[in-house]
Amino acid sequence: MSSVLWRMATFLSPSSWAVRQGNSFLCPSNPSSLKRIPRCPPSIGTFRRSLVVAASSSFANQNREFVIVGGGNAAGYAARTFVEHGMADGRLCIVSKEAVAPYERPALTKAYLFPPDKKPARLPGFHTCVGSGGERQTPEWYKEHGIEVLYQDPVVDFDVQKQTLTTSSGKLLKYGSLIISTGCAAVRFPEKIGGDLPGVHYVRDVADADSLVSSLERAKKVAIIGGGYIGMEVAAAAAGWNLDTTLIFPEEHIMPRLFTPSLARRYEELYQKNGIWFAKGILIDKLEAGPDGRVATVVLKNGSTIEADTVIVGIGAKPVVSPFEVVGLNTDVGGIQVDSLFRTSVPGVFAVGDVAAFPLKIYDRMARVEHVDHARKSAQHCVRTLLTAHTQPYDYLPYFYSRVFEYEGSARKVWWQFYGDNVGDTIEVGNFDPKIANFWLDPDSRLKGMFLESGSPEEFALLPQLAKSQPVIDKAKLRSASSVEDALEIARSSLQIGGTV
Repeated sequence: MSSVLWRMATFLSPSSWAVRQGNSFLCPSNPSSLKRIPRCPPSIGTFRRSLVVAASSSFANQNREFVIVGGGNAAGYAARTFVEHGMADGRLCIVSKEAVAPYERPALTKAYLFPPDKKPARLPGFHTCVGSGGERQTPEWYKEHGIEVLYQDPVVDFDVQKQTLTTSSGKLLKYGSLIISTGCAAVRFPEKIGGDLPGVHYVRDVADADSLVSSLERAKKVAIIGGGYIGMEVAAAAAGWNLDTTLIFPEEHIMPRLFTPSLARRYEELYQKNGIWFAKGILIDKLEAGPDGRVATVVLKNGSTIEADTVIVGIGAKPVVSPFEVVGLNTDVGGIQVDSLFRTSVPGVFAVGDVAAFPLKIYDRMARVEHVDHARKSAQHCVRTLLTAHTQPYDYLPYFYSRVFEYEGSARKVWWQFYGDNVGDTIEVGNFDPKIANFWLDPDSRLKGMFLESGSPEEFALLPQLAKSQPVIDKAKLRSASSVEDALEIARSSLQIGGTV
């Protein structure tokens, strides 16, 4: 099986995450022009610039030593790391386009969409950093720690020479060191094919999710376009509302970037048992409105139609690099090019989270990861680099997970985890009742990646150890394993006999 995790195209990915690789990027030769050069490393100059605050009151932010642009997961975890180092109070400013403090974004396509009688998640319940067992950082938390937060005011201009930012409201901000944490934006259908009709939704922030919940409250027929993360999670949530739901995607099975056909079949059967219909291998032609102006019909390329009063589009995301293109872009994986310490080509400017294209050390390639785990860890690593003598390269192990059908009354809750790289031969063990595992092994029988559904805490904890160590495993023994537990024990034993890289 080919390495699907690393070949995703930003604008075409049907899932809500992407990891990419490449050998060239854009790097500035001067602040006003960009040129393509072969895989040059970003500058390894000074970690941060010194900030001389002028007596002028022309700058709108009071805290100017460190500025984070973006108010998502990475910003929240970066803020916590500044606090842990005693460097936030009176020094840190966060500039966000959102109206609320940073939160754990994965909730938006999971528990946030549960119907009212099934205990849906709501803020302040999932502010960062509760997703990793940390403190709940409410707006009051930021005030208590002397962190200045500018809400609903995205940055629209960037002057690298003057070290200033301009927001949409016209505020001029000053920074000493800058962390770009702008994340991604949803790929949208064009307006001319109905992409902006009332009742058509894209889920990237709380406002999007609130709008979708409002539609679900009066919906009768739901169409979800895209068979990746967003599609699968929203479809599972819609099932909790007992709505007529159809999942539409152009591939042969759901989650094609990760799931094997056999694994996908198991999940498709589960979704069908929950009343979800599938329209596979089909492209969208357009979305049409009804007499009231709201979306009413999904028109397919084959000429057939699907009625829907609510449509959710989950066909991928693209990194939000504007207005920071001058610091250097990666033209292969997208996003802002950084080194293993998240430094861009401009001294004092860093990029983290979804928007950062970084060296994936374990597989020796450039990558960009759209996932909450990387957002958290990259932010923490970057701030430690900025504030201390920490120079350990970022050594990330790709990790993805999903949790669906977890609302009250669900007959079967689903929770899977994947670690590593899905390359090589695949061995599947288990019958999905309730467990199933997939192992990816290269031609030398080294374990490259692991997928596990419904594992115990101890079993899930074993996965990163195996994926990082890449032990040699006897394929014949693994294929003959009588259960998932037996297969995991075979893999664990391979660690103990020292068959590691």
